[in-house]
Amino acid sequence: MLPYHDENRTLRTAYVTLVIIAMNVGAWIFIQGAGATLPLARSVCNLGLIPGELTGLLPPGSGFAMGDNLVCLTDPGRQATNVLTSMFLHGSWMHLLGNMWFLWLFGNNVEDSMTRPRFVAFYLLCGLAAAMLQVVVDPRSNIPMVGASGAISGVMGAYLVLYPRVRVYTLVPLGFFITSIALPAWVMLLYWGALQLLGGFTSIGAEGGGVAFWAHVGGFLAGLIGVKLFARRDHVNIHRSTRWQPEHVGWDR
Repeated sequence: MLPYHDENRTLRTAYVTLVIIAMNVGAWIFIQGAGATLPLARSVCNLGLIPGELTGLLPPGSGFAMGDNLVCLTDPGRQATNVLTSMFLHGSWMHLLGNMWFLWLFGNNVEDSMTRPRFVAFYLLCGLAAAMLQVVVDPRSNIPMVGASGAISGVMGAYLVLYPRVRVYTLVPLGFFITSIALPAWVMLLYWGALQLLGGFTSIGAEGGGVAFWAHVGGFLAGLIGVKLFARRDHVNIHRSTRWQPEHVGWDR
């Protein structure tokens, strides 16, 4: 399923969400060489999160083959800052575009429910929780982890709590055809969350790189649990479609 539109409207421009998207795109172009082999491999190795490096369970110099005679070697020290830098890097154009699409679709409304500084903190903490769960599940892994997926999963968890009944229009493949259906947000997001949980259990013990499913699960749970600590108390939890208008409330900027 691919969601492409929801019926939620925002009362203010989602500047923080736009800045985060710009930062991710900028990192992809200027740091990762827009996917060019050497800059991409260098950025993922040097700035990605390697669980075994963070936990200290991998000795310095442990290698991970990245293809085309490229090997990523772990550095001395835990490289704790890579927890943050990894959240703004991606592995491919599709990885970047998919993440940014989901961030815009759900992030603008979640940002609308918070003050902007709170949304920044919420986003980063969800990304941190996502990374930590992936590290806990596979503490000896030598595979670099990159992507905004964990933080965005937190945004999706927050959306589920704040707007469970809002309709989300989704593309669904049916054989050779693709159709569009409108689903309540809780249906689409719980289905997505279940897929991540299933993927997480099936990925335990798997060799090589792939999707960091447990990071998605960790971010999603952080968003579910933490959103009420960050959302404005006077936020109106209402279906904001063309047929429903929220009461006017003041907004902290």
